[in-house]
Amino acid sequence: METEEPAIPKIEKRFENRRHRPLATLLLLDLLQDPASRTPFYWALGTLLFGTFAYHWLEGWSYLDALYFCVVSLATVGYGDLTPTTPLARGFTIVYIINGVAILLAVFDRIRVVRGRRIESGSQQETENP
Repeated sequence: METEEPAIPKIEKRFENRRHRPLATLLLLDLLQDPASRTPFYWALGTLLFGTFAYHWLEGWSYLDALYFCVVSLATVGYGDLTPTTPLARGFTIVYIINGVAILLAVFDRIRVVRGRRIESGSQQETENP
């Protein structure tokens, strides 16, 4: 009489060789490991730093307030608690927000590419090792 191997549910077999890192995924660390994805992040960081110094100089805001305004603006949230008051700062904000939308689109595209590749490689491993 043959001994039966305990049945492993298909779902467990599918994921047994994968390493899951939800925190790394949340913090976008998988994107930073991809060399082509670093450019949008450097662009975003440079824009945040430039904007922080610009608003500190143009509006006289503290560095923390200027950084807060930059993050809120680039994320297209716009709470309205801080607003530029000078015409020069308002003009800068227009260019800054348009740049922010371009940064968001570039980062979202890289997320799509990197995570799509990861999903495809996982699907290929599934078909190779059923």
